[in-house]
Amino acid sequence: MTLVEHLSELRSRLIKCLIAVAVGMLIVTLFYNQILDFLVNPYCEVSKTDSCALLQTDPLEGFSIRMKITGYAGIALAMPVLLWQLWRFISPGLYANERRYVIPFVGSALVLFALGAGIAYWTMPYALQFLGSIGGHNLVQQYRPAPYVQLITLMMLIFGASFEFPILLVFLQMAGIVEPDTLRRYRRHAFVGITVIVAVVTPSGDPWSMLALSVPMVIFYEVAVRLGSWLVRRRALQEAT
Repeated sequence: MTLVEHLSELRSRLIKCLIAVAVGMLIVTLFYNQILDFLVNPYCEVSKTDSCALLQTDPLEGFSIRMKITGYAGIALAMPVLLWQLWRFISPGLYANERRYVIPFVGSALVLFALGAGIAYWTMPYALQFLGSIGGHNLVQQYRPAPYVQLITLMMLIFGASFEFPILLVFLQMAGIVEPDTLRRYRRHAFVGITVIVAVVTPSGDPWSMLALSVPMVIFYEVAVRLGSWLVRRRALQEAT
């Protein structure tokens, strides 16, 4: 396709993504209270007060929280459509036999995103315990809605997005942008880089969350290199025949 056709295709995909997010947000509004209870539950597990309700100090904060939760949850709900549109945009650049990987691509991306978000949610009580104890034993944890919701949603989104790392790595190998041998040769450098990046992007900054993210990323790196190498060799054999 020409550049104009590529831009037109990109615009069409983006419009469909925006519509999917809007529909997801409308659905989320029907279950807002249940979603809010789900997000507050990690705080309830470590709260030392009689009530684990968040402390609202701004009259407009409730509206702001509703918009943030609706937006984040709408994106998560629309993720299958977003991934499908991404695949449809990049698939013309692949070989015909590689386009059959659409179901594994979308399915694995959804599973990995959900797994990453789930691990972030699971580590939240440990992160809150660490953050609450590091300041001293005289401090009582009672959070405002905005900082707390921003922390837990960012944790889940960042973990979920980070868990897409092996899919990106496999795609780069299939596209010939990165060679599997190069990834093997710079394995140690990659592990150090992963550790540094995880320390920077983890919103809570606690050791439990950083460990829960860095270890899977290292494992994903090894798996992605092996899988990408196998796919590259398979494509070479098919082209030779």
